[in-house]
Amino acid sequence: MLIHIRRAVVLALIVLVLTFAYTYLSTGISQVVFKHQANGSITTNGSTLIGQDWSQTRCPGHPLGSCVFQGRPDNLGPYAGSANPVAAGGDNPLQANNVPGKPAVLNSGESGASNLGPRSSTLKSNTEALVAYWRARGVNPTPDLVTTSGSGYDPDISAADALAEIPMVAEATGVSPAALRALVASQNNGAQLGFLGSSYVNVLQLNEALVKLR
Repeated sequence: MLIHIRRAVVLALIVLVLTFAYTYLSTGISQVVFKHQANGSITTNGSTLIGQDWSQTRCPGHPLGSCVFQGRPDNLGPYAGSANPVAAGGDNPLQANNVPGKPAVLNSGESGASNLGPRSSTLKSNTEALVAYWRARGVNPTPDLVTTSGSGYDPDISAADALAEIPMVAEATGVSPAALRALVASQNNGAQLGFLGSSYVNVLQLNEALVKLR
């Protein structure tokens, strides 16, 4: 019996050592080889994995947010943070998730879209409000710029979305449209492995490059 107990204890200790060794080894390798990704893809202005609300960026003499490129409207206009139990968009993918009938508070939202169907009058009015928002800034918006993403915090837009915003950014920053088109092209990432998904532009990295350009 003692032999079986000793074997069980030895096996448990070996598994315990291997578990910790694997954990520290994999962590060490990731910090050496993939440090940026392992630490959450953080830059000096935030994570490139999480979409940010750029609409409140101060632009002296111009509407808020017009001096930077903006992403999907996951937390913009009708979908912005609200003290209401349910935001105008049905679900605020970033900050809603409150229960009707209970005290309304701003909670961290779960990843998810607004779940509004194509016949929704709320979706129609929200989209019209976003179209008006963009046109007031001289932008002819693409469909992506007036509809929320599936995750609720998409950090990326397409090159077409970024190009549509160039008149707004050029007017607010004084940077020529040609220079901004070249900037967007330089930040356009191809599909993974050349065929998975489509090309994309990370809004945070694009705006950081814009700061350097200015």
